[in-house]
Amino acid sequence: MSAQPVDLQIFGRSMRVNCPPEQQEALLLAADELEQRLQDLKNRSGVTNTEQLVFIVALNVCHELAQEKTKTRDYAYNMEEKIKMLQQTIEQALHDQVRITERPVAHIE
Repeated sequence: MSAQPVDLQIFGRSMRVNCPPEQQEALLLAADELEQRLQDLKNRSGVTNTEQLVFIVALNVCHELAQEKTKTRDYAYNMEEKIKMLQQTIEQALHDQVRITERPVAHIE
């Protein structure tokens, strides 16, 4: 997998980033997202210092990532608990089925 240079324009600055060809579209979308976040923050806050805007956006992205990680961890934990409950239910049902089928049949004379 060889990386190829991709030229990006973000917030008035040009940069070249090496990227595998199959990831170029995702990189361009990420650059567009970053550009939009920077512009939105600039418009909302009135901050014009590019470095400050970049740091604030980076902090916001890190915070969002931490929230998503927590949600994913909680979701995985809840799914594990549900799977355990389902396994216990299935095991109990199988145990009950074995007990029922192993009962001696009463003969009526």
